[in-house]
Amino acid sequence: MGFLDKERTIAGPGFNRWLVPPAALAIHLCIGMAYGFSVFWLPLSKAIGIKESLACSKDMSFLASIFASTCDWKISMLGWIYTMFFVLLGASAAIWGGWLEHVGPRKAGFVAALCWCGGLLISALGVYHHQIWLMWLGSGLIGGIGLGLGYISPVSTLIKWFPDRRGMATGMAIMGFGGGALIGSPLADKLMKYFGSATSVGVWQTFVVMAVIYFVFMMAGAFGYRIPPSGWKPAGWTPPVTNGNAMITQNHVHASKVWGIPQFWLIWLVLCLNVSAGIGVIGMASPMLQEMFGGHLLGAGTKFTELSLEQKSAIAAIAAGFTGLISLFNIGGRFVWASCSDYIGRKMTYVVFFVLGFVLYVSLPWSGATGSVALFVIAVCLILSMYGGGFATVPAYLADLFGTQMVGAIHGRLLTAWATAGILGPVVVNYMREYQISLGMPRESVYNTTMYILAGMLVLGLLCNLMLKPIAEKHFMTPEELAREKQLAHEQASVNGGAVLASEVMASIGSGGNPAALWLSWAAVIIPLAWGISITLQKSAVLFK
Repeated sequence: MGFLDKERTIAGPGFNRWLVPPAALAIHLCIGMAYGFSVFWLPLSKAIGIKESLACSKDMSFLASIFASTCDWKISMLGWIYTMFFVLLGASAAIWGGWLEHVGPRKAGFVAALCWCGGLLISALGVYHHQIWLMWLGSGLIGGIGLGLGYISPVSTLIKWFPDRRGMATGMAIMGFGGGALIGSPLADKLMKYFGSATSVGVWQTFVVMAVIYFVFMMAGAFGYRIPPSGWKPAGWTPPVTNGNAMITQNHVHASKVWGIPQFWLIWLVLCLNVSAGIGVIGMASPMLQEMFGGHLLGAGTKFTELSLEQKSAIAAIAAGFTGLISLFNIGGRFVWASCSDYIGRKMTYVVFFVLGFVLYVSLPWSGATGSVALFVIAVCLILSMYGGGFATVPAYLADLFGTQMVGAIHGRLLTAWATAGILGPVVVNYMREYQISLGMPRESVYNTTMYILAGMLVLGLLCNLMLKPIAEKHFMTPEELAREKQLAHEQASVNGGAVLASEVMASIGSGGNPAALWLSWAAVIIPLAWGISITLQKSAVLFK
């Protein structure tokens, strides 16, 4: 057996299951930098001119601008990398989710590290030679594939280690994806300042350094993964037969069959609509705050269009702090809401998302009309907590409905909803804003109709969620099919040749171990995350001055 093979990752006696979440966090905190990639846009837009952008000739075609090395890129061209990230994340997760279930999380995490960090190195080469197509290929295409594999690599593993706390376990890992930008953005900013010079904006050097750092962390995470022996369960825990609504199954659906199951498409719409609404707000949070409140942010009654350049700079700083604050709620919501779902159920958690979300979206125009900045900030922070919570809760929702055997592959297919929402949400917000501005509508009112449209999306999401019922028996794998799938997934009941472990040995797996190793593993991910959070809180403090 090779060191990456799934059989080599089966946990033995004394392995502590709490070592798996920091391994997952190590990978998610690295690939989560995808959220913060915009920190590179402005420096890259003047990579040739250094102090100011050197525009390409107006006669130059788009194709020629892709290969041009004597003029600067437009931010709109760089923005395609961000789009590619999430389209490729959803596509690669859907395509290779089944492969991941068969080869295990270690090999998937290893390949994710190669793609994500290799993509950064190719992008560094693209910046060095000023060829944007290399950046699209590196970070956009190859890095996007790494995002998908890295994102889903720990899902089924964590659910199998924590059948008693599915929501909390997946919430911890997916919290890392939301928190990656809190670490990566300030780190990138410091590195670009360090490497910047009269002839360089310091981006390609930053890419190289971050690729090395991320590779070390992602490899540590990949090799830190362990899977429980087949049939393992936490000591003293009894699988529930029902949670009162019969929404938790002990059977398993094959990933290849989910496309034909109505419940899959209902939960696909649930995620898509929740994310579309949330991503529509997160993408426009800063200009929305500035345009809706204008001078109210400075204690004056001046409208946005009447502000001086100095006043606009002042409220831009406030808006930047606001963006940092909602990022913290996005991260915290992933852990808090997913953990709450272990107690109130996944279906009820999404009911809260849609009902409370509807009230909050509808309240935003009212907050703007009354000039209540505090209510607006509270509403958007709660909205973003539920946006993140939707991502973190859905893997456990899938495990409840479809079983745990192929939940990673099913989750990968479901992430196509994220790719769809990444287009739908921003399109609704951006085009509605531009359309209403073209009609001469005041800046403080251009978001009103948009918020009502997003609230309507939540109503549709609520109806889809309420329609979810237990999976029909005909969709579950037969005992023979399940045995075949376990064979393909290289599942064994032990760590030495497949012999069935004694109950006392099985009970010794999941707890104990070396306390120092446990504390060091958690410190390796908590310390960088705490550093990123502290910097974000410092920037957010301007909101409360």
